[in-house]
Amino acid sequence: MKKLIALLSLVFIASGVYALDGKEIATSAHNVSKSKTTHSAVSMTLVDNNGKEDVRLLEEFGKKENDLSTTVMVFRSPASVKNTRFLKQENDGSADDKWIYLPALKRVRRIASSDGSKSFMGTDFTYDDMETRDVERDIHTLLKEEAVNGVDCYVVKAEAKDLNDSQYSYRVSWIRKDNFVPIKMELYDSNKELLKVMKVLDLQNIDGFWTPMEVVMENVQTEHKTILSIKKVEFDKGVNPKVFTQSYLSSGRI
Repeated sequence: MKKLIALLSLVFIASGVYALDGKEIATSAHNVSKSKTTHSAVSMTLVDNNGKEDVRLLEEFGKKENDLSTTVMVFRSPASVKNTRFLKQENDGSADDKWIYLPALKRVRRIASSDGSKSFMGTDFTYDDMETRDVERDIHTLLKEEAVNGVDCYVVKAEAKDLNDSQYSYRVSWIRKDNFVPIKMELYDSNKELLKVMKVLDLQNIDGFWTPMEVVMENVQTEHKTILSIKKVEFDKGVNPKVFTQSYLSSGRI
């Protein structure tokens, strides 16, 4: 009897009975280990369909508290965007709160949910793209397993449970099997046509945290793309909590 049970167990494993499903994979990706604080210098390059580049430099701060993340971005150059500041605060079970300070207006503006599909600072990322999306908001389906640049990945399709809860008809992610970090994503528009492709060009393990050092988001319909490159990053070095406030957003001072 013991031999029979052992044999059946092997058969079940071989047949995929114990394989992860789409939701389990998405949950593992969402729960990838993150530091308590981050501080980084980032280069943002916008490339139009003629190859013309617009390079920006920004400073980014992040913290994680009670499993919820908060992020602040401060644009340092060029002059056209200098001192623009952005704050994103993750909420438990609901959409993130987002605010932006535009120097020309000299005031902080809350980003309404209706503005989620709008471009963030002229990039190929929308405000919703920058959101920490809760796993429960989508239906996750494992489509297949496939290698990307020699790395084995799960390919998972995500569709919003509420059709009004996403600007995309669906998203397809390539999630690494070894560390559950997404390294490629395809985003489809409301007509189910491919709109954008996100790729992680450089992924490094720094101080025990998997870090996308270079990411490109390309709009395949307009042939415009945005490249984010981390030039320097520190984990768990401590960040003044006053940075993560609307007061800092408006003044730039702690």
